[in-house]
Amino acid sequence: QVQLVESGGGLVQPGGSLRLSCAASGRIFAIYAMGWYRQAPGKQRELVATMSIDERTDYADSVKGRFTISRDNAKKTAYLQMNSLKPEDTAVYYCHALIHDQGDFWGQGTQVTVSS
Repeated sequence: QVQLVESGGGLVQPGGSLRLSCAASGRIFAIYAMGWYRQAPGKQRELVATMSIDERTDYADSVKGRFTISRDNAKKTAYLQMNSLKPEDTAVYYCHALIHDQGDFWGQGTQVTVSS
């Protein structure tokens, strides 16, 4: 059974930084893509950033230049470095992985709150 475990959320002031981590475990042959989505209250879940197995990245326009996604394939872990955080970045952040022969998996979500 594949599991994704997130960590690193919390409360931060505007302009601050946070780093999210997502570790995948279980019977995994290959992870085609890992990334992050977020959902704010009353809004739909949206893509934040994703990285493919060949390290191609895709970012939401709203986070380009502020957020950076990275992966450690040996550790089956993805990271999201979030800088210059804004109140509108406040949301529950979900890790996502597309895994060979098994499909899509989601983490339980971690709260990020940007407030003074």
